Amino acid sequence: MSDTTAGAGGWSPERSAAGGHNPYLIAVVVSIATFMEVLDTTIANVALRHIAGGLAVGIDESTYVITSYLVANAIVLAISGWLATVIGRKRFYMICVAVFTLASLLCGFAWSLESLVVFRILQGLGGGGMATSEQAILADSFPPQKRGQAFAVYGVAVVVAPVVGPTLGGWITDTYSWHWVFLINVPMGLISLFLVGTLVSEPSSAEAERKALLKKGLRPDLIGFALVAIGLGSLEFVLDEGQRKDWFGSQMITTFAVIAAVSLLALIPWELTRKDPIIDLRLLGRRQFGACFLVMLGTGAVLISTTQMMPQLLQADFGYTALLAGLALSPGGIATLFMMPIVGRLIGFVQPKYLLVFGATVVALSMWHLTGLNGNVTYGYAATARIFLAIGLPFLFLPVTTASYDGIPPDKTNQASALINVARNIGGSMGVALAQTMLAQRQQFHQSRLVEQAAPSDVGYQRTLDQVTRYFVDHGSSQADAASQAVGWIGKTIQRQVDLLAYIDVFWSLSIVGMIMIPIALTIKSIDLKAPPKGH
Repeated sequence: MSDTTAGAGGWSPERSAAGGHNPYLIAVVVSIATFMEVLDTTIANVALRHIAGGLAVGIDESTYVITSYLVANAIVLAISGWLATVIGRKRFYMICVAVFTLASLLCGFAWSLESLVVFRILQGLGGGGMATSEQAILADSFPPQKRGQAFAVYGVAVVVAPVVGPTLGGWITDTYSWHWVFLINVPMGLISLFLVGTLVSEPSSAEAERKALLKKGLRPDLIGFALVAIGLGSLEFVLDEGQRKDWFGSQMITTFAVIAAVSLLALIPWELTRKDPIIDLRLLGRRQFGACFLVMLGTGAVLISTTQMMPQLLQADFGYTALLAGLALSPGGIATLFMMPIVGRLIGFVQPKYLLVFGATVVALSMWHLTGLNGNVTYGYAATARIFLAIGLPFLFLPVTTASYDGIPPDKTNQASALINVARNIGGSMGVALAQTMLAQRQQFHQSRLVEQAAPSDVGYQRTLDQVTRYFVDHGSSQADAASQAVGWIGKTIQRQVDLLAYIDVFWSLSIVGMIMIPIALTIKSIDLKAPPKGH
C-alpha cells in the first residue's frame, strides 16, 4: 500500500465498489435492502396478536416469531465479515438479499407456527449478512473524508426503519392481514437484487485478496463458528425471553445464560490465537475501534428500547391505538431524515468525537425530558420528545460509524463492519431487556409504596373516597354503586401512577446510558479531515 493510500485511511480507487457509477447512487441502492431488513426487526411486533389468532396459538408462543429471527440474525451477523471475504462481498450480499426475499415469501404463506418460525430463522440468516456487506461497500466506495455523507444515506434506513416499522405494521395488519407484513419484502428484495447486480462492482483489490486467501487453502474456523453461534444465539435468547420467563427464576434462562457465558469466554482465547479467525477480536483492542464499539452498544440500546417503550406506554396507559402510537414516533423519523445530511456534511469539518459528545448529550437530555411524564401527557408531548431524541441520534450513529473505520486495514473492513453491527443489535437487545426488567421491578416497588397510602384507616384515602363517591352519586349512581365505583376508580388511578413512575425510572436509566457515552466518545482519536490527494 502506498503512503498516499495509507494517508487516505487505507482507501484507494481500486477498492471502490462504485465502478464507473456515482458513489452516492450506490449508497442509495445498498440502503434499500438495509431499510427492508431493519424494518423487519420491528414491523412484526405489532402483528403478534393477529399471528397468534391466525395460527391458533397463544400470544407467548407467537413471540418465537421475533426471537427466532433475532437469534439467527445475531449468529450470521457476527461471522458475515469472514463470509463476505471468502465468498466475495457483492456475491455474498446478493445471496443474503435473495435468501431474505425468498424467506419473506415463505413467511407470508406459512401454514403453522412451526413453519413460520423455520422461515423466520431462514429470514434472519439472510438478513444478518446484509448490513455488514453494505457498510463495507460504502466504506470502500468513498474516501474517508466523504464517508460521513455516505453513511448519512445508509443511516436514514437504519434509524428511520425502526420508527416506521410499528406504524406500517399496524396499518398493514389492520387494513389487510398479518401475511402482508412479510410479503411486502418481496418486491423490495427483487428491486434490490436487480439494482445491486447492475450497478455495484466487486473491487478488484478485494477480489485479489479473496483469491489469495483461497489459494493459501481455506481453513474455516469451525470451532470459532460454533462458539459464536452458540454464544450469541444463547445470549440473544436470554435477553429476549428473560423478562417473560422471570429471568434466573427460570431453569431454561439460567441454562442458556451459562451456555452463553462459557461459549463467549472460550471464544476470546480461541480467536486471539487463530491465524485466520472467523471474528477478529483484536480489533476491539484498538482504542479507536473499541470506543466506537461501546458507543454503538449504547446507541442501539437507546434507539431500540425507546422505539418499543414509547408505543407501549401510549397504548397501555393513554389508550392509543397501535397505529396512533406509531404515528407519535413518525415526527421523529422526519427529524432524523432532516438531520442525517446535515450531520453527514459536518463530519467533513468537525472531529467525530465532538459530534459524538454533542449527540450523547442530546440523547441524555431527551431521556431526562421524558422523566417529566404525568397523567396529562398529550400527543404533542410524545411527538416532541421523540423529535428531541431523533435530533441526537444522527450525531451518534454517523460519526461512530465513520470513526470506526479509521485506521482499519482494507482487508479488515468486512470484519470491522460485522462487529459494529453486532454492537448495534446486541445493544438493542440489551436495552430492551434492561428497560422491560426495570419497568416490571419498579412497578412492583411503586405499587407496594402507593398501596400503603390507600389503607382504609388513612385519612387522605377516606377523604378521596368520600369525594369520588359523591361525584358518582351526583351523576346518577346509587350510594352502594357509587361506593364500589369510587374504589375501582382509586384502584385504576393508583395503577396508572405506578406505571408512570416506573416508566420515569426507565427513562432515567436510559439518560444515564447517554451520559456514560460522553467520556467514552472523548477517548476517540482525531481523524484526518483534510481533502485527499488528487486522483483519489
